[in-house]
Amino acid sequence: MVVYAGAMALDITGPIEVFDTANRLLGPSGTAYRTEFVSADAPLVRTSSGVVVEASPLEDGQGPIDTLLVPGGWSLNNALGDQALVSWIGRAAARSRRVASVCGGSFLLAEAGLLDGRRATTHWAYSEAMACRYPDVTVDAEPIFVWDGPFVTSAGVSTGIDMALALVEADHGSALALETARFLVLFLKRHGGQSQYSAVLDAQLADHPPIRAAQEWILENLDSPLPVAEIARQANMSQRNFARVFRREVGATPGQYVERTRIARARELLETTDLTISQIAGRCGFAATETFFRSFGRTLGLTPREYRHRFQVISPSGLIDHRHEREGSPA
Repeated sequence: MVVYAGAMALDITGPIEVFDTANRLLGPSGTAYRTEFVSADAPLVRTSSGVVVEASPLEDGQGPIDTLLVPGGWSLNNALGDQALVSWIGRAAARSRRVASVCGGSFLLAEAGLLDGRRATTHWAYSEAMACRYPDVTVDAEPIFVWDGPFVTSAGVSTGIDMALALVEADHGSALALETARFLVLFLKRHGGQSQYSAVLDAQLADHPPIRAAQEWILENLDSPLPVAEIARQANMSQRNFARVFRREVGATPGQYVERTRIARARELLETTDLTISQIAGRCGFAATETFFRSFGRTLGLTPREYRHRFQVISPSGLIDHRHEREGSPA
């Protein structure tokens, strides 16, 4: 992991704790991770929160690298202006099996030209800035991490932990990744309101009062069909003018926003309730379960059942029982 002054401590320690925990669960028989920190600010690197990381100089980081990790932080602009650091990341990536970034670390990968022509993500608050600064990178603000070839970019801060678990799963299988997550009590961490996708929806609440009122009405009536003409009436605007102003204020068409909001609500219900998938489809306004499956898969690349198995927290009954999902759900 390359670190720099002002980097965010959790961007560094989150993934490292995942790898360390995986090592301890592997035992002596497994192929363990060996972690090294390098920095242009060696030997002692102060993070933005004051936590100090001991690191070796950049020139000590020679030879083949299995995984190169790059964190983000409040001092990212300074790091982007450090041409020696950016150049080192580019050279180190060339001798790495894979390259991963946490939060704003994706900016450093893009600055080094490593993400050109690739899909990547970053913290939702900076996704637009990244897309503008690096037009050759396809920036996707929705997922918590994106894997494109040998490059893995994660979203805001704590999603570096999710990304690290995915790396462990790729290296050692799902059993160890799941055991690591359970040991770190990560199955209690997630809920829909903290997901990267939900955060983006919150950020899209418009300042323009009629549009904001329409968005709030959508949230309150997700179990209804929500035709654009009806939403426009809630904003006291003509349908044509409403569609134009909505897209300008929100960055998406009314139809796109409705679908994304339905999926965000479905994610929350999949994570935090034991409702059947068909019940969730109805509560989120999908006329048919098959339509829900298609929309969910198109947005997230997973089926609702797969998403629930990965991210469900303890249900209200205190139990997680997936057997009911087999009833009346598409294969």
